[in-house]
Formats: sequence, C-alpha cells, structure tokens
Amino acid sequence: MSAQVSEPVRARAPATFGERLAGALERPRVLGSLMLAPAVLYVVFFVGVPFIIAIALSMSDATAGNPSIDTFVGLDNFRAVMQQETFWTALRNSVIITTLTVVSIVVLATIAVEILSREFRGKRLVQVLFMMPWAMPVALSAITWLWLLDSQFSPIDWVLVQIGILGPDGLFGPQRHMYWLGREWLGILSVVFVDTWRTLPLATIIVLAGRLSIPRERLEQAQIDGAGFFRTLFRVILPALAPVLIVAILFTALLVIGEISSVDLLTRGGPGHSTQILPLWAYLKGIESGDLGQGAAIALFLFPVLLAAAIVALRFASRLHKD
Repeated sequence: MSAQVSEPVRARAPATFGERLAGALERPRVLGSLMLAPAVLYVVFFVGVPFIIAIALSMSDATAGNPSIDTFVGLDNFRAVMQQETFWTALRNSVIITTLTVVSIVVLATIAVEILSREFRGKRLVQVLFMMPWAMPVALSAITWLWLLDSQFSPIDWVLVQIGILGPDGLFGPQRHMYWLGREWLGILSVVFVDTWRTLPLATIIVLAGRLSIPRERLEQAQIDGAGFFRTLFRVILPALAPVLIVAILFTALLVIGEISSVDLLTRGGPGHSTQILPLWAYLKGIESGDLGQGAAIALFLFPVLLAAAIVALRFASRLHKD
C-alpha cells in the first residue's frame, strides 16, 4: 500500500489595506454611513453651528459694535420684539404670503403636471421655458418684475388701460396706474405672484416624478370603467400623489417663509412696514440696525412652529405612502 503524501499547508498572506477596505465597503451599514457622512457634516457645520450661535445671540445683549455674548439676558429680546407692532405685521404677512403661495403652487403644479405628463409637439421647449424662472438669478428676476410692476411705466398697467379695465371708463375709476408695489394688499399679492412664479417649477418637478410613477394600467382601467378626466383626477391621480404633494407643500412652505429677496428687492417691506415679513425684519433689525440679539430672536421665532409642521407633514406623508 502506497502512502499518500499530503502537501504542506501554506500560510495565508495577511490581507492588504485595499482588500480590508473593499471588505468593509461590502457591509451595508458601513457603506450607508459613508454615503451619509457628507450630508451629516454639512448639516452640522452649516446648519447646527449657526443655529446654536443664533440661540446664544438671542439670549444676550450682543450688538454689531460689541458682538460678545457674555451678558445673559434670558428672554428679554423675545419680549422686546413681541411688544413692537412691526413684529405682528411681519408675522401676519409671513403667514399670508406663505399660505397663498403654497395654495397657488399646489393648484398650478397639479395642472402643469397633467400637461407635462402627456406627449405633444414642442414639449421639450415648453419644459425648458417652464424651468427658466427657477434657473434665473433672483436679482435678475426681481429687476424684471420691478419694471413690470413699476408705478409709472408698468406694461401691465398699459395693457389694462388698452382693454378698458383702467383709464377714464375703467372698472377702477379714471386712474391709469394700479401702483402695485405702493399699496399694502397689492404689494402683498405682488410678492405672492412673484414667489409662485419662481417656486412653481421646483414643486412641479417633485409632483411630476410622482405622477409618472403611477402605473399606466390604473389609468387605463379607470378609462375602461367610464371615468372621465375629473373623476380620474380626484379618484385615482390625486390620492396616489398625496404623499408627494405633502412633500412639495413642505419644501415650498419652507422656501417661501424663509425667502427675503422678493420682498427686499420689490417693496423693501414698504410702504412703511405694510409688506414686512419676519426674515427680512430680522435682517434689518440684526444687521442693518446692529441689534444682533433682537435680530436673532426674530429669526428664531418661527422655528418651533416650522419644526412641528414639518414633523406632522412627514409622518402624514409616510402613513399615506404605507397605505
């Protein structure tokens, strides 16, 4: 009987750094943490740190001349700003502008999505033109609207005169100018219109992604069952779009309520403080007036409300998505 000679067992070479790294990246937990790290660092350094600084400033007597936060004043800055009439005007205007803008965007985005989800000649050109307000620089768009809403040379007023709404026999009397930015409620409506014009493309893209994800079979089945356009819209499309619409509403509301460029460039909060909003007033109070403590207090006022609204909206959207 011949003896079997076994080969000697060779010692395995230690894994290189590249092999250990590749093995670690194959683990879902490690890969997920690595992919989330840039976003977490961004939130910490560009959101968390400024937020903590703002809280510290709001509870101090810091000014532009003396920005130290050594003196603790508690809630005195919050009490001081709440005793000013401008605060309540700015709060009212912020709520009105945000509400009207969000409602307008939801309605218009739903209409735009139904148009853009269909095939027609020139669709690519329409998509490019539709995205221009969002891609256009804020300053350039504001200058354009300043010309369109000018108190003396407004093309909109000229058109209204030509069609008989303004002028000697017009519906609003003999006046030939509306003074869009010189009257309280016309100024607020002008800001709402400009904010809607600028933010509508973003909301439409969000809702369009949800609209295109609806299975075609569900829409075809509704047509077979005899459902018309409006019944299909309210019974099939809108219920399926509910989670996406909530996300679009949340994003739009957060963008609009923190937007200061439109009011700053169009009305500067005037006439007087009739079109003032909280973010712009916080800037004027804290930066231009130099009262950093009160400016920070104004900026922080809406944070608890917005945080609660965001949590409720996201939970509601998650529940609808599961259902």
